[in-house]
Order: sequence, then structure tokens, then C-alpha cells
Amino acid sequence: MTKKTVMHRLRKDPELYYYFNTKDEKRFAYRHRYYDSLGNRREKQKQGFKSENEAYRGLLEVRTKIINGDVKQVAKANVTISEWLDIWYESSNHEWGITTRLQRERDIKKHMKPLLGHYKVAELDKSTYKIKFIQKLLKTMKPTSVKQLHKVFKIAVNAAVDAEIIPRNRFTNITFDEETVGNNYFTAQELVEFLHICKKVETITNYSMGMFLAYTGVRKGEACGLKWRDIQDDICSINCTRDDNGVRPPKTKNSFRSIVMDPVLVKQMNIYKKWCRETRIKYGLPFNENTYVFINGTSGLEINCTMINNAMKRIIEKHNLKEVTPHGLRHTHATILMKERIPVKTISERLGNSPEMINNVYGHNLKELELEAVQVFGDALKII
Repeated sequence: MTKKTVMHRLRKDPELYYYFNTKDEKRFAYRHRYYDSLGNRREKQKQGFKSENEAYRGLLEVRTKIINGDVKQVAKANVTISEWLDIWYESSNHEWGITTRLQRERDIKKHMKPLLGHYKVAELDKSTYKIKFIQKLLKTMKPTSVKQLHKVFKIAVNAAVDAEIIPRNRFTNITFDEETVGNNYFTAQELVEFLHICKKVETITNYSMGMFLAYTGVRKGEACGLKWRDIQDDICSINCTRDDNGVRPPKTKNSFRSIVMDPVLVKQMNIYKKWCRETRIKYGLPFNENTYVFINGTSGLEINCTMINNAMKRIIEKHNLKEVTPHGLRHTHATILMKERIPVKTISERLGNSPEMINNVYGHNLKELELEAVQVFGDALKII
């Protein structure tokens, strides 16, 4: 309330007031004085109510919370989403890995604060959240990305509940479409064409990397983290991931795994290893079992995820191929195995996912196989 606002006490309750706003409209307010848990005198006030009864209900709600011991909820009722996100981040980020820390910092700055920052934590309701945040994000982002932002926001709100700022998390039970591969994968024939072009006109690193991603289904970060010690005969061991934020353990505990490689891939990796040794020596760099597998031919240094993304995009555009990302080669691996009726458990072990995740992401392929199975069973029982 401004200095010029004159508050008039109401007879109904000494902590209820009425006043006239700048448009000369009559509005109502309350001012409740209380003591916090440390014995300090506090005041909770709110104005803008359109009726006396509405203001009175608000006052009674505050009094009830204080009687029930919910002093923190009253004292911090004016904390905005923006203010709370800052508090949550500063008090919790030391518990997160560097990737999580950087990602949540970006999420807060780029999405949460611009869309929700001005709302008060205690007053943001579920409907407003869905309209102003979820639905708005879905206009420009994939459901999986919005789902991840929603997950992070719920974590922040749970922290507010733990801090006794609000009584419960209102933003649960919001559903999203599960992740799907969409069109981000090659058929077996399209993959053959892609690899043929890479072998014919691309660098040996691009060809070997593309082949490795498609034949094993590993994530690009896992491929970037591979060292020659991780490849023994026809077995590839995934022990870490490497990206712009450094080297760290794989995405999940299931991601620690050993993958059997196809003889064709083994042969290519042996050829590539010889080339890598020669290239590293050419640039005066050591080559041993601790050397990263995939390197740049113009420097002998290890490549990164950004280089893989750029190379894949350039190859696709240059040769007018189907638009598939490096992660799409992982989808390619899974969908081809499914069409060949490989068990979901086997596929999940190769990809480092749970069977449930495979069912959710590649459900459309499973449905096709189920329909085919019904047809096959019916045909087997037909009496000719």
C-alpha cells in the first residue's frame, strides 16, 4: 500500500480495514500481528480484497495457520517463485553433480523465472501453472523436455514444503506423453546407405563413429568417453560418459555395461585403431590403452559431442539423407533389434536402460509385433 492510502478500521474485527484505491474503488485488507517462533513481533498484511467477507476469510486463514504452528508459512507467504528458486539453488547446488547444477541453472534462468517468477509460492495454483508454464512451453518444446522442466520444478517445490513455506506440493499428477522416437531413426536399408556414404566420402573417424553408434546403441557421450582399454576383442565396456562438462559416471546404474560387438564392427575398429596410432604419432602425441578412441584427424586430439552433432548434421544435409541425430542412431539400433524380435530384456541390457523404459519409448514397435503375432497365430490355426 502506498503512503497516500488511508486505511479505515472495520467494526467486524480490529485487524480488518477498508480503503479506496487509485481508481477510487473500495477495497478491503487485513493486518495481523503475531510473534514468530523466536518471539519476534511480526505482521502479516494483505490488501486488494473486493469484499469484507473475503478479507475476513483471509485473516481467519492466517490466524489458523499460526495457531496450528505454521508460522513459517505466514512469515514467508510473500516469497515469490523467483526468490525461492534462488534460495533453493544456492542452498542445494553443492549436492548436485556439475551437469545437474548447470542444467538447473539454465532451466531456472531461461524458463522458470521468465514464466513463473512473479507469482508467489504460496499462491500459484495448479491451473495457472499448467496454463502459464506447461502449455506455453509445449508450444515450442518437445513433451519430453517440458516433462523434465516440470520434474525439476516439482523438486524445488518439494524443498519449499520441507522448509514449511507451503503445506503441500500442488503440482503433482500432471501427465505427459511418454518419449517416443518419432521419425528419428533409420530403417536397416537407410542405415546401410548412410554408412556407405560415410565410408566412401567421409573421414575414417566419422565413418567409424557412425558405425559404432549404430552397431552398439551407445550414447554419444559414452562413445566420447571410451578409451582403447575399454575395447577388448569383441567386448566394449561402458564405464563413463564425457561431454563439455567433463568426465563422469554413466547416466544410470544400468548404463554400466559390457556390449558384444558385431564382427564387422570389430574389424573396422581394428583398422581404425591402427589409423589412430599413426595419427597420434604424426602429431607427436602418445598412443596407449588410455588414449581416447575417437580422435580428430587434423589434430590427433579426442573429439567431443558437439563435433559429432555437427558432423552428423553436415553429412545429412550434404547428401540429402533422412534427418536423424546421433541419438537417432541409438534409436535405430533398438528399432532394428525389435523388428528382428530380439527380447526387450536383451535390448535394454545393450542400451543400458530398464525394460520399462524400452517399453515406453519403443512401444509403437512392440504394438506392431503384437499385431503381427496375432495374425501369425490365427493363420496357424486355419484349416485348409
